[in-house]
Amino acid sequence: MLQQGANYDISDNEKTPLAKTVRTCRQLLKLEPALWLFVHTEGVEPTNNDSERALRPAVLWRHSSLGSQSAAGSLFLGRMLTVVTTLRLQGRNVLDYLTEACRAKRQGKPAPSLLPNTSIAVNLLPSVA
Repeated sequence: MLQQGANYDISDNEKTPLAKTVRTCRQLLKLEPALWLFVHTEGVEPTNNDSERALRPAVLWRHSSLGSQSAAGSLFLGRMLTVVTTLRLQGRNVLDYLTEACRAKRQGKPAPSLLPNTSIAVNLLPSVA
């Protein structure tokens, strides 16, 4: 049915409801392989529950604290929430990482990597067949 909808002939600047439906069908056909990836690839979940759960603490914090009051504060907050969420997902200690990052900065060295070590990475990434 998507293909039938996408096959209708419309002009590039047409603004009718039919044209909108045709464009939607065409976009869905482009995305179709990704939409059904969970069916063909073991380990890929059909929902975004994991992502929602990872974002929940940040959303709750933002609601209770009214967010940040500046662009710099928003940038810092986004980066810190990314670091904390990434480390927690990897089972790494947040305070240890931040201490190591501060020590590296004072010594003029690069920050420690947020990339998981190989043994953890294998467990986090879905197998690709």
